[in-house]
Amino acid sequence: MQTAKENTTVLLVEDSKLLRLAGERALHRAGYQVLAAADGEQALSLARENHPNVILLDMLLPKLSGLEVLRTLKTDAQTKDIPVIVLSSLAQANEAKLLAEGAAAFFEKSEHMLQDDYSELLRKLEAVLAKPND
Repeated sequence: MQTAKENTTVLLVEDSKLLRLAGERALHRAGYQVLAAADGEQALSLARENHPNVILLDMLLPKLSGLEVLRTLKTDAQTKDIPVIVLSSLAQANEAKLLAEGAAAFFEKSEHMLQDDYSELLRKLEAVLAKPND
């Protein structure tokens, strides 16, 4: 019997290979199916093709910025309902702006992510997934 997490696909969008691989490993260990993208164009393509349950989106990406990806996702009928958790190393001062753009949540990246094996991010992810869709 599969658990709910095994039926949950997470699209991780992160240009840092180290953070992407560590994030994939932590998400897999937590029981999620994981897709990974290294740039904004690949993120949009994977989101449209696979319609993940949630997207973890870095803001500083090659090809298309995280903000451009977020705006495109939220204006595309195919992807507008997918919750997006924005990952940023920039201060939380940007949080209100990103939430206004359609992000479901904001998570401030730090060096502690690797040390705590993404446990804080996983808690945020589970909270977003537990929210009913509007």
